[in-house]
Amino acid sequence: MKNRLSGSAGLVGLALGVAVVGWAHVSMGGSLRLFLQPEALAVVFGGTLAALMISFPGDMLKAAVAGALSVGRQRPAPLELLVPAFMNYARVARRHGLAAVEQEALQAQDAYLVRALTLSASGLPIELVKDTLEIEARVTAEREEERAQVLEAAAGYAPTLGIVGAVLGLMRVMQHFDAAVGIGPGIAAAFVATVYGVGAANLLFLPLATRVRAASRTEVLRRDLVIHGVLALREGASPGVVEERLAGYLRPARTVALPEVA
Repeated sequence: MKNRLSGSAGLVGLALGVAVVGWAHVSMGGSLRLFLQPEALAVVFGGTLAALMISFPGDMLKAAVAGALSVGRQRPAPLELLVPAFMNYARVARRHGLAAVEQEALQAQDAYLVRALTLSASGLPIELVKDTLEIEARVTAEREEERAQVLEAAAGYAPTLGIVGAVLGLMRVMQHFDAAVGIGPGIAAAFVATVYGVGAANLLFLPLATRVRAASRTEVLRRDLVIHGVLALREGASPGVVEERLAGYLRPARTVALPEVA
């Protein structure tokens, strides 16, 4: 439910930003029909796509699009649910062994959690389990960071290509400079590409990059909790010990008041 609200808030924010820009334009005497410039759209978004294709491999672009579209959708179990889950795994492990925990893992709707619990019950050395999970977590985090970098690159290209579109429009106006009629509207239309470029960068690409990076930070924290949870299971920790070891992920660290120095 929280993730759905987050995704809806993003769409509402985008709509609000576009509406504010449109309202400001109309309130100053402009017409929304002025923004209907297919050439400007082609230069800004088509040019941005071309620049991204030059800058990044195709697989990275596909991953960036998938990451942007997945923001706000159903995510794996939140931290608040993982701690009680690991406490339950600890009870199962104490009663029936780690093999029973592996059966519990098959019911989890979280690929990384299933992977971690399966490794934990595999009998491999604990250091090997820890290293394997940390490597997988680090590689996944780097790939998620690449998605944010692609979106940030798009935010850099779009305004510049908006200027290119504006210059092309001004060149068209200058070709007919002898005819005084239509110069003003022509110049106004020329700058629509700049509005598209700056608007796309600040209302679409940069916010999406921020959301992708924020989701990645949450996932990094969640994977770290999973690693510490499975290590606690391998050590045979009790549910109470598991709770204490993982509780720090759910609450801010307590500050200790130091005595004043006389």
